[in-house]
Amino acid sequence: IAMAATRNVMRAVRVFEFGGPEVLKLQSDVSIPHPKEDQVLIKVHACGVNPVETYIRSGNYARKPALPYTPGSDVAGVIESVGERVTAFKKGDRVFTIATVSGGYAEYAVAAANRVFPLSGQLDFRQGAAIGIPYFTAYRALFQKGRAKAGESVLVHGASGGVGIATCQIARAYGLKVLGTAGTEEGMNVVLRNGAHQAFNHREANYIDKIKENTGMEGVDIIIEMLSNINLAADLQLLSRAGRVMVVGSRGPVEINPRDTMSKESSIIGVSLFLATEEERQECAAALLDGVESGWLKPVVGSEYPLEKVVRAHEDIIHCGGARGKMVLLP
Repeated sequence: IAMAATRNVMRAVRVFEFGGPEVLKLQSDVSIPHPKEDQVLIKVHACGVNPVETYIRSGNYARKPALPYTPGSDVAGVIESVGERVTAFKKGDRVFTIATVSGGYAEYAVAAANRVFPLSGQLDFRQGAAIGIPYFTAYRALFQKGRAKAGESVLVHGASGGVGIATCQIARAYGLKVLGTAGTEEGMNVVLRNGAHQAFNHREANYIDKIKENTGMEGVDIIIEMLSNINLAADLQLLSRAGRVMVVGSRGPVEINPRDTMSKESSIIGVSLFLATEEERQECAAALLDGVESGWLKPVVGSEYPLEKVVRAHEDIIHCGGARGKMVLLP
């Protein structure tokens, strides 16, 4: 009887109040969710940790989940069971997701079948957990919102993290000239290994001048910006005529001179994967699954944490000095 009882429950991280990382509580008696119609239940082998999950947890984000909740959207694992009307997947399939219904920081997670995609045997589960938000966001920023074209130049500001590496790989595969910044020597090497033609250290006082030297009079066509509250004003100086800054991340307000957009007729465009239509999501998925098959989409996994260390993971993703790939939790 004890065995039967334990099989209905799992370990999962729960948030009962908004606040700092310490509000993340690992519990071992959470009921395993059941997939409803058009949903699947996944045994989670790895779950990606994204900066947005720390903003939601703090309560300072536009979208607030009902409490209590389990964070996490990017899981990779194996289908445990499927709900009614699900025909695309069956028990035992290797998959990854871009969203969950029940939360990914757990041993099992329910997801809508149309947010789940097959995971190629070429990638392990940790790599599968690194695809979701980073690669879908990168593709959306470059093409759906940024209208990037082969031959254009792109500067990835903060290129050594999950979204940054994804952007470098995608942009290189699609024929763009790729420049990336990172905060450490190691980070710069990661960026160069993953598609960037040039890397710059954004901790150097004169790195903006070095980028200007590299791009000459033309400037950069597109900037993918992870930290707009620090870099936006400088980005506007680096753009080409009709260039665009894609705002992927920001941690606060920033002061800019709007004149800097007038002199080049440049644009500042916000990017939110949550606003993508079903059609746009499927376009992203098709391009990325093709990238896995072609061999250019190869997620780089950085720090790994067991569920017990989830508090540390949330501290590190915001405060650690220099990202090197995608942070993942391993249940």
